[in-house]
Amino acid sequence: MMSNEGYNDRILTCRDCGQDFTFSAGEQEFYASRSLTNDPSRCPACRAARRSGGGQSSAPRSRNTSGEYYKTIGADCGRTTSVPFIPREDRPVYCSDCFQSHRPARSGRRDDSRSYSSSSYGNSGSNGGRGGRDRRDTRERRDRW
Repeated sequence: MMSNEGYNDRILTCRDCGQDFTFSAGEQEFYASRSLTNDPSRCPACRAARRSGGGQSSAPRSRNTSGEYYKTIGADCGRTTSVPFIPREDRPVYCSDCFQSHRPARSGRRDDSRSYSSSSYGNSGSNGGRGGRDRRDTRERRDRW
């Protein structure tokens, strides 16, 4: 069992709801044992609500959180389509089929000019292009420590 020597219960004010709550001696000792230097700024109820997702979260949100879609006419095919953004007059809007035809093709292979081959770094020696090091260098360095 913990000894709460040197700690006294303290009354703090929650930054979310403004209610006073007790920061007990046991909690203070727990915080100190974990090297936590700041006092809690939320009461236990607000902390629990924040953990369960009831409070504000710093997680990224999707672009269209309202679920609203806007009807428009596809620029290529002329069919009616709906999009999750407000269409503008100066930009074409495509239905999903037309959008796929305008999308640049993606290749499954990397372009040779962007390859990380050993010859592009000038290390095509006997060590297999490992940047001038071989296994002996690593072993010697490991033995020194």
